[in-house]
Amino acid sequence: MSATTKTFFAEAVLFDMDGTLTDSISAVEAAWGKVAKDIGQDPEYVIAATHGKRAVDNLSQFKPHIKAHEMDSEVQAFEESILFFADAYNMHGPGSSATNTPVDSADGTPVLTPASSAPSSRPTSRTSSFAGSLSQLATIRRPSFFTRLTGLLTMESLPEREVAVFDDPIMEERHQELMAQEEFKLRKDQLAAWQIEATAVDRSVQILPGVKKMISSIPDGRYAVATSGAKTYAYGCMTRVGITPPPVTITADDKRLKAGKPAPDPFLLAAKCLGFDAKKCVVFEDSPSGIRAGVASGATVIAVCTSHERAKIANCGAHYIVDNMEKVVCETVGEGENQRLKFSILE
Repeated sequence: MSATTKTFFAEAVLFDMDGTLTDSISAVEAAWGKVAKDIGQDPEYVIAATHGKRAVDNLSQFKPHIKAHEMDSEVQAFEESILFFADAYNMHGPGSSATNTPVDSADGTPVLTPASSAPSSRPTSRTSSFAGSLSQLATIRRPSFFTRLTGLLTMESLPEREVAVFDDPIMEERHQELMAQEEFKLRKDQLAAWQIEATAVDRSVQILPGVKKMISSIPDGRYAVATSGAKTYAYGCMTRVGITPPPVTITADDKRLKAGKPAPDPFLLAAKCLGFDAKKCVVFEDSPSGIRAGVASGATVIAVCTSHERAKIANCGAHYIVDNMEKVVCETVGEGENQRLKFSILE
């Protein structure tokens, strides 16, 4: 070790996920950018405001019309959209094999239909703004699906228009059919444009430098993940880069959490589930909100400059700031109850 190496001991490790273990920032920003366009706000502003925070908190802020009982499905659908952006290039775009799979055959991929930033004034309950799947749109030739999709579309928050009233029931029914077809075509055209955008850029999830070595150096039961992502997104990202989610993986949709980052709750819960005091743990984080959460938990915080410039996280309270995990070495010292983790910061 060099003369500038700093060492300290801990009992367990609490990892943030995105930006710390994995890099899916391109897909995340694409998904939030689409939300911003759907609600008529500046994508750069929305992306900056959402980084490092739970999707539920961000959706509550930017789509306040979402009802409480709809939020879980909205979060899951949004996070599925992140994974679609992450996979689209390699599965359906220029990065795919010669036997290119059409984008509309992707099973379980969400259709991100635009939603107004204000609640619908119609008496019907609003469906998810991420309703359906691309594979479902591919099957519009099936009458039963067209009927169901038309019902979904007519319940969406669409631009208000004058409503024609007909005395003749047949004319009224025909008018409604034409309106539904018009709205369906609009949605289909918007979806086609979104598909082209999604497949044009490689936004695949990547594992960050030094992560595999770090995880492999920590004994089982001595590390956890505490992320601002919900389960769909968190498990999807980790498995895509070959990381097995540890038994203690605290996601944003964990009902035991009272608050997300920058509150310390995710790290406190992760430490408790591991059986260690958070003050005797190490937190690896990349975002300002996550760093502040780690500091508030009492843990020793190592900030990695993998998603933010050093200057932007320098004043968040981290005990150490490194370029990435390649600058940190973890060694196991002792056995049984006396076992500890020795960390060396390479500067």
